[in-house]
Amino acid sequence: MKSRLLRGLAAAALASAAAGAHAATDWPQHPVKIVVPFQAGSATDLITRQLGAALSRELGQPFVVEARPGAAAAIGSAAVARAEPDGYTLLMGGPAAIVTSRYLQKRLAYDPDSFEPVSLVAYTPNILLANPNQPFKTLPEMVAYAKAHPGKLTYASFGTGTTSHMAGEMLKSVAGIDILHVPYKGAGEAIPALLSGQVSMYFDTIMTGLPQVNSGALVALGMSNGKRSALAPAIPTIAEQGFAGYDIAPWYGVVAPRGTPAPILDKLNQAINKVLAEPGLRGKLAEAGAEPQGGTREEFAAFIKNELPRTQKLIQQAGISPQ
Repeated sequence: MKSRLLRGLAAAALASAAAGAHAATDWPQHPVKIVVPFQAGSATDLITRQLGAALSRELGQPFVVEARPGAAAAIGSAAVARAEPDGYTLLMGGPAAIVTSRYLQKRLAYDPDSFEPVSLVAYTPNILLANPNQPFKTLPEMVAYAKAHPGKLTYASFGTGTTSHMAGEMLKSVAGIDILHVPYKGAGEAIPALLSGQVSMYFDTIMTGLPQVNSGALVALGMSNGKRSALAPAIPTIAEQGFAGYDIAPWYGVVAPRGTPAPILDKLNQAINKVLAEPGLRGKLAEAGAEPQGGTREEFAAFIKNELPRTQKLIQQAGISPQ
């Protein structure tokens, strides 16, 4: 009786595996939807549309981008978490949807762990910008000034709990300085505040910050990610200026609802990696201020796992309580 049961379970497992493999062979048979949990025209939206167009060419079906903003990425993320796990509804995830939301919101409409990581797609490096009228022009000079005048300097971000905010908290920690956080809704508010001297510094995305540096309107103190950006190779990283291990930047990665068959996830991962290697897509992502990444599903899962305790520590350090 027991052996018959075991044979039955084994047969069922083989049948399930075969069905998953068959689904991957046929997938996609109709349009695939990629949900962006932010507004149309955002960096996430622009990057997703470029990726979707490339995947449409590669896999022979339209990859339709749907912007579903609201509630700090929770509305769009919840919609994908509840979707049928068949490979036809995906999410362009990032720190807000996958990592920080669990520490910032008491009642989420979805479980941030209810996704299957598919592939890391890109980073958009942040630049630490400063008003040129400040009494410093380099990061070491800023740190020395901040230590001599604790609490006097301020830094803007594009919102409480965002990667921009966390970049400032990480700098406070590694440099041992006291600088005050001033949140804004984005570059449209923060850059004018920085130019007018209302704030001392601002962690901005390279897409909106670099033109200000190139024009001479603002000074770049350093890049927030761990290596120099190909988009601005002359700007040193914060890490290489005496703060080893400093590495934080907005990231974008495709995830699917939990339970999506592994063969479909593997096929999608292979397709994403293939198109990310194409010069045409890489050029378009660069225009959006993004640096292509790629990698295996396992590497993306490990990346997310590593982000969790680090982000939790920074949020606790910032004194942010879940709302």
